[in-house]
Amino acid sequence: MKERNLTCIVCPRGCSLTAVLDGDKVVSVVGNACPRGKIYAEKECTHPERTVTSTVKTADGSVVPCKTRTPVPKEKVFDVMKEINEVTAGNVLRIGDTVIENAAGTGVDVVICANKG
Repeated sequence: MKERNLTCIVCPRGCSLTAVLDGDKVVSVVGNACPRGKIYAEKECTHPERTVTSTVKTADGSVVPCKTRTPVPKEKVFDVMKEINEVTAGNVLRIGDTVIENAAGTGVDVVICANKG
């Protein structure tokens, strides 16, 4: 059995978690103050995900903030960033507008995080 120490990032509490793994399977999680910590530790140990935040170029040369609508598999973060770096959005944008659909084949859209124009 192997132990993995984590800090939960689900809420501001930042619980110190210890996940016990048997191979690739999480058999126990201790240290969580709520059930969300257990779910976080299990996902982080078996299939970690991240929300990608960045900026996207617009047609007039400025940039606007963007992010993935939901987290993407950690191994796809650089592929998503490559697509973000290659796209140019319009000049009139509203929060929530989709600038990339199905980024890097993840099924997750990249959306605008600020109004422009």
